[in-house]
Amino acid sequence: MSNVKFHVRKGDTVKIIAGNDKGKTGKVLEVNTAKYRAIVEGANMITKHVKPSAENPEGGIQQTEAAIHLSNLKVVDPSSGDATRIGRKKNADGKLQRYSKKSGEFITNG
Repeated sequence: MSNVKFHVRKGDTVKIIAGNDKGKTGKVLEVNTAKYRAIVEGANMITKHVKPSAENPEGGIQQTEAAIHLSNLKVVDPSSGDATRIGRKKNADGKLQRYSKKSGEFITNG
């Protein structure tokens, strides 16, 4: 399990390809490797009822992002802006790096 590599990383811009938010793009805020899910900024919004606490004395209802399964996400190609599949090949330094199968360009995180 520890050597599993995912096509999506924190900081990537992704496009949602299935579900209620299909077609939306956003930045990955967090990846949960144990559950194969990611939280995408501004997508899959849910309402959460929050109890009053010291930080939030009023409590109330908050809008927050819920996790989306990784199979429903595609990384956005940095050059064209389209969703693309991801491959891995060695860069000039000899390290494996992710690249876009659509354009062939390497994908830099962030």
